[in-house]
Amino acid sequence: MNLSRPVLRLASAALLAALLAGCASAPAPQPIEPPRPQFTSPITAQQVEGKWGLAAYHRPEDAARTEAQARQGCRQPYVISIGPTGGFMMYLADDSSPSEVVSKQVAGGPIYIGLADEPPGARSDREVVRFDGQVLVLKWLDPEVAGRYGTMVYVRCPA
Repeated sequence: MNLSRPVLRLASAALLAALLAGCASAPAPQPIEPPRPQFTSPITAQQVEGKWGLAAYHRPEDAARTEAQARQGCRQPYVISIGPTGGFMMYLADDSSPSEVVSKQVAGGPIYIGLADEPPGARSDREVVRFDGQVLVLKWLDPEVAGRYGTMVYVRCPA
């Protein structure tokens, strides 16, 4: 009687069982998220830190008048401070406490202000229409929010 043939079959079966067990315990492949575009922050927290008069308009022809109204808002200024991780603190739509936001721009495109963990142009972002260090004009990207709040005009208050 030849014992090598049954031993060979038993060894082959054991090897096959070990390979199958290894496949069964392997982790399931994780879905690959597309990389988010890297953005730069062209407007720094130091550039916007301070007190601002605030007003808003819904019609473009009201922009100049609204800027004058924002100057009057310095009696009760909107305060932008530097955030804990280098961004700046501003209120998001319908929030009663400020959140840390950053400016976001991809490859020379529009500048947005919003949460750092969201891509530039996220629905909750605001597009920077104008910024010259003294006047900041922001337009909400969410149409429903834009309809309620309008285009926001911030005018730096005198020191």
